[in-house]
Amino acid sequence: MRRSAAIAGAGAALLAARALAGAQTLQPMRIATLPFDAGSEIFYGLDMGFFAKAGIDAKLETQQSGPAVAAAVAGGALDAGFSNVVSIAAAYKRGLPFAFIACGAIYNSAAPSSVLMVKSDAPIHSGRDLDGKTIGTNGLKNIGQYAPALWIDRNGGDSSTVKFVEIAPSEDYAAIESGRLDACNVAEPQITEMKPIARVLGKPYDTLGDGWMIAGYFSTREWADAHPDLYRRFLAAMHETAQWANQNRSRSADILAKYTKLDAALIRSGNRARFGDTLTAEMLQPSIDLSARYKLFDAPFPAQELIYQPKR
Repeated sequence: MRRSAAIAGAGAALLAARALAGAQTLQPMRIATLPFDAGSEIFYGLDMGFFAKAGIDAKLETQQSGPAVAAAVAGGALDAGFSNVVSIAAAYKRGLPFAFIACGAIYNSAAPSSVLMVKSDAPIHSGRDLDGKTIGTNGLKNIGQYAPALWIDRNGGDSSTVKFVEIAPSEDYAAIESGRLDACNVAEPQITEMKPIARVLGKPYDTLGDGWMIAGYFSTREWADAHPDLYRRFLAAMHETAQWANQNRSRSADILAKYTKLDAALIRSGNRARFGDTLTAEMLQPSIDLSARYKLFDAPFPAQELIYQPKR
């Protein structure tokens, strides 16, 4: 019932936003994302004109870490941003008024867009082999740290002995090749880029199951309350972008290459993120439960608390 209501709500918002877009001028909206496949949805919406169609003049920024995006949204420099569920849950528990306003990348175990990688000739073959080692991730105390930690603990190792360090996606290749890192939690398209020098050790995100939301788009509740029309327009644009991106892999690869400066053929050869067009609590709960397991906060809480509910 909850999922049906969510789908109906998304459809109503889509129709409302299209009507608004046809009747009013474009409204500016400042949005930030990260330069990898899971965060690429914004690029497609901008290039394909879905934001303009919904009545939004999208001002896009690209950041190198989720904390930088969260700080900018909290400080009012951005209206909305891309982040993983763990980071937003932690901020919410600290009292920050963050809430997800649109769905983002959905984990697909059959074609994972994030994996744990080591150098091709590294003597590392299990979680136990990572004890005492250093692992890179694009943000600390988020899904990129806790999912690998759970994978290690379930594969014979002890994640409490591992040192996790923050690293920008663009630096993954050099860090593994030079031996500066023993392993790295890598996202596409960097996974494909690194195949000449590295191999996949495991799929940490499988520890959370399949079909959960890796990351999505969030804002402050105050911003969403103050901009109900813009919120609906954004929801409409993201809904249309998700459907287009899931059906146009080759064309979206060209757009992603444009923004990441990577070769489009390289992007096409790797696994691509799938995007959800409807946001539900069931998609968020696995990350919340994982965060509580590793004591980011005291106990799990209902994921519905992280989803923005428009005022009637």
